[in-house]
Amino acid sequence: MTHQLFLGPPETVAAAEVGGSVLLDGDEGRHAAAVVRIRPGERFYLSDGGGGRLLVAAEEVDKSSVLGRVVERTHEPAPDPRLVLVQALAKGDRDEQAIEAATELGVDEVVPWQAERSVVVWRGDRAQKSLTKWRAVVTRATKQSRRSRMPLTADPVDLAALVGRVQRATLTVVLHEDATEPLAGVPLPESGDVLVVVGPEGGISDRELAALGEAGARPVRLGSTILRASSAGPAALAVLNARSRWA
Repeated sequence: MTHQLFLGPPETVAAAEVGGSVLLDGDEGRHAAAVVRIRPGERFYLSDGGGGRLLVAAEEVDKSSVLGRVVERTHEPAPDPRLVLVQALAKGDRDEQAIEAATELGVDEVVPWQAERSVVVWRGDRAQKSLTKWRAVVTRATKQSRRSRMPLTADPVDLAALVGRVQRATLTVVLHEDATEPLAGVPLPESGDVLVVVGPEGGISDRELAALGEAGARPVRLGSTILRASSAGPAALAVLNARSRWA
């Protein structure tokens, strides 16, 4: 069974040496000790969320912390090209389901998009609370999937800001039901950002599609069926991974 992964302060992970001791405390320490119930002798991963990872053998455990010995350390290089999911805000928890699955599938960044047809609107205090919730979803999914690199969760964008990101990206694909070009046939770049844009339940408006197209985005289809906002992005990432990272 794969060892449990916990997230620690970057400075703690950076300072740890093989054969030396490392302390996991705070919220993660309490979770490891009281919820996961790590016991002396068991091994676990401690990551800084930025690619650094320690394999640790637990030696002393109390109610709120775990003291262990570092068995090995590894570093996962930053991927290139980067996979970025631009997820339109959706009702219920469908957008959160999307970013959770996307994190498990190796996405490098998730971007909340306030699309014209999004039923959900992030404003004021709700915007900050919702963004905090997205980041918590990504954090949990990072640990569940044993990732050494936690995806970035960007600030929400409107159409103008999204157009700017499209212009700076190496490739942008927009999932659209009327597109004729299959995603599986789009040539992939060797470096840079690859954006996958997913609209809300009501779809991407003609104005948005035209603006994104003028900025260089390519409308693509996944198949003959229409996917929900919660599954379209993860499905597209699986296609891209199968042609690159999983090949």
